[in-house]
Amino acid sequence: MSSTLKRIEETLTRDSFVYRYDPEESPDGLEGREGTFTMCTFWLAESYTRLGRLEDARFLFERMLGYASPLGLFAEETGPTGDMLGNFPQAFTHLALINSAFILDRALERGTAKNGRI
Repeated sequence: MSSTLKRIEETLTRDSFVYRYDPEESPDGLEGREGTFTMCTFWLAESYTRLGRLEDARFLFERMLGYASPLGLFAEETGPTGDMLGNFPQAFTHLALINSAFILDRALERGTAKNGRI
């Protein structure tokens, strides 16, 4: 898991946000630019937690909370200036948010992630 995470950080992560794919390597034929995929960014925070990287997980999770709408909702993608792109609200993104919050909260309560089990 840590090797996969390292590769994601190297190839799909920009300013701590995660793209679901590299549009330059895999053109989708759609006009406009692809934003970072909000669900993938919450998955990254969850992965950090599972690997015991709690400071990274907490930083990323709390940073993502700042990109919610005034009602606390998230879009499918986050644009380069923080604008909401794609489907809004995006249900799968909210499931990733809930999972990430739950796992991170449990890990922070215990103070560490042990053997990948939270």
